[in-house]
Amino acid sequence: MQTDTLIIGGGLSGLSLAARLAAEGHDFLLAEARDRLGGRILTERLDAASFDLGPAWFWPGQPRIAALIEQLNLSRFEQFSNGELTYEDEQRQVLRGRGHASMEGSWRLHGGLAALIDALAQGIPAERIHMATPVKALARSGGHITASTRDGTQIRARRVVLALPPRVAAGLSFLPDLPGEARTAMQGIATWMAGQAKALAVYDRPFWREAGLSGDAMSRVGPIVEIHDASPAEGGPYALFGFIGVPPLARSDAQLLRQQVRAQLGRLFGPAATAPRQLFLKDWAFDPFTATDQDQQPLYAHPRYGLPRALSRLWDGRLILAGTEVAPQFGGYLEGALEAAELAHLHLNAVES
Repeated sequence: MQTDTLIIGGGLSGLSLAARLAAEGHDFLLAEARDRLGGRILTERLDAASFDLGPAWFWPGQPRIAALIEQLNLSRFEQFSNGELTYEDEQRQVLRGRGHASMEGSWRLHGGLAALIDALAQGIPAERIHMATPVKALARSGGHITASTRDGTQIRARRVVLALPPRVAAGLSFLPDLPGEARTAMQGIATWMAGQAKALAVYDRPFWREAGLSGDAMSRVGPIVEIHDASPAEGGPYALFGFIGVPPLARSDAQLLRQQVRAQLGRLFGPAATAPRQLFLKDWAFDPFTATDQDQQPLYAHPRYGLPRALSRLWDGRLILAGTEVAPQFGGYLEGALEAAELAHLHLNAVES
């Protein structure tokens, strides 16, 4: 196969860039390693409701995602936060009303963030997207770069955009090899969300709301350390969503973890919480297309993201990084994925000229 621009990665950044190129009539292909689009955006559906197991929120003051949602005729709603906060101390004593809902004022998307991914994909010709196509190597020769996939397919392109976490991109084979400082820089950029595991419990009734609780909870015991209401804007089923604070190597037993999650939900919200209609778990630390061994520890603070100098003008500007981690202002956020795609688009135009 041959194309002008190859985009590697079909998450929000890669799809956003692909949609721009499609609208402009450019020649491109998008290769996605998974058998689905969205990358770290992962939405589970049950009945008429959608539940996000990757990123779930965006905020006022993030202009790109607000504009994209409007452009795609999607709609948002405010995170539910009415009621008391629940707190569990080190002795498993459950207290009410300590603090405020930490996600109050944030926005969620009707239909989950998969609605955003689906709408973007609809604007891209299907023949331009190749799913279940993991790229393993890139080789530069003259004015072209050849990408080799795991099944032996080769894609020849003039420019390549790595819409991937930099650490995942560093795992590719490069010929000629990238400068040592470039590899070091790629490996030093922590992958946002990669060390996290998330649990989402679905119920037919929002019994916590009926008891005057917001669904927000903080725990010093775990395994879930932070919980929020994850219900749809209207109707059911209803849900509680939590970040698991147990380190990756200590949560490899999924059955035991499920038992611990149910027990904790019961402590925090009462007996009804121990029997969810469905309990979804997603451990991003063991997702090979998101995390590397370096990402086994969760992030407890937001890293300083942006594109290091060593990663600019790779292969004379024909190899461009565009994951959310290289966005200078909103790195790590959904807005950062769109910011990175926007900057990659500018770089592509600069190379073209």
